[in-house]
Amino acid sequence: MLVKWIQDLLISYGTPEASADEFALVISAALIFAVAYAVYWILKNYLLKVIRRITEKTSNKWDDKLMESRVFHRLLRLIPLTVIAIGLERIAPGGFVLIKRVVFAVIIFIGARTVEAFLNAVSDVYHSCMDEHRKPIRPLFQALQLVTYFLASIFMISVLLNKEPWGLFTLLGGMTAVTMLVFKDSILGFVAGIQLGANDMVREGDWIEMPKYGADGDVIEVSVNTVKVRNWDKTITTIPTYALISDSFKNWRGMSESGGRRIKRSICIDMNTVQFADEAMLEKFQAMELLKDYVVKTQEEINAANAEKNIDLSSTMVNGRRQTNLGIFRAYLENYLRSNPKIHKGMTFLVRHLQPTPQGLPIEIYVFSADKNWAAYESIQADIFDHILAAIPEFGLRVYQQPSGNDIAALSIR
Repeated sequence: MLVKWIQDLLISYGTPEASADEFALVISAALIFAVAYAVYWILKNYLLKVIRRITEKTSNKWDDKLMESRVFHRLLRLIPLTVIAIGLERIAPGGFVLIKRVVFAVIIFIGARTVEAFLNAVSDVYHSCMDEHRKPIRPLFQALQLVTYFLASIFMISVLLNKEPWGLFTLLGGMTAVTMLVFKDSILGFVAGIQLGANDMVREGDWIEMPKYGADGDVIEVSVNTVKVRNWDKTITTIPTYALISDSFKNWRGMSESGGRRIKRSICIDMNTVQFADEAMLEKFQAMELLKDYVVKTQEEINAANAEKNIDLSSTMVNGRRQTNLGIFRAYLENYLRSNPKIHKGMTFLVRHLQPTPQGLPIEIYVFSADKNWAAYESIQADIFDHILAAIPEFGLRVYQQPSGNDIAALSIR
């Protein structure tokens, strides 16, 4: 036995027998620590490099993420600590009590850190290959990390105090109110993370709007305590995770997963310019490629209906049915939009009147663009309304626009 051999060696050099026993234990412990350090140095400088070379040569991502998360580094640290724990127990089963407790506590702590690194690696691999239909698991893994550290803390305290861990759990149970107060944000975030994941309310990559927190952009990270949003001006907004459960927010994922993006905009027509279409106007409208068939077919139906009822059309314009420039303009808008290849034809398609206002009669376009990209969507929308504004005068209509300073100045000059 190592202690006996060192004790005999010390006695042979003249050390008193009473002191030789204590010196032998100290020297044996020092040798164990030295051996443990040597083992760690060899593992770190040789075995770890071999593991790194192997992970670099493989094609899968798992081992690379495990290396980046330092899982292997932390695992290797457990080996020399185990050597110390076993060595001290062999040379002095009833001695070095405090040192043994500290070593076991450190082993528990390093073990918890290893579990944390492993969970981080699994989460990184999952999110790196995550498509739009897979749910984020980072909040769940962060909650597992909190539980791991909580349990590790309990067992470390029980080892250092040489108490049963179940007694500590009972003590913590009596301190529930204090625990809830101290860990309120983490507990709320943990519950919110489970609800967000279970209900699939938000994922990384979703575009969300939450005006209360000034958030309008893509979700870049969902964690236990916070959700990070990269706004369109490249600023980062951090939102408490539980706020997504307690408050309202808009998620644009439904639009992204649909076939198009909504265009909902109106133009106010000056109601003084709405009139019945006379023969000259009908002839002009028939010359328009998009209106030729509509004007002819509609006029034939109107003439047949008026003839059937024997209506006198010469006395006044309000007798019988007649086409109006506004009705023909709406038909033109429908045909124009249907002929536009950038408008989705399989989704809601409306050209409608809204309630008249003091600013005129709103004609609303309610359609969906086939391209959901923001820049392309804005370009499509702008092209449509550029054309509409330019085409309105051709129908004898006028867009309502509040008088500007130049308009008032022109009136004063007159």
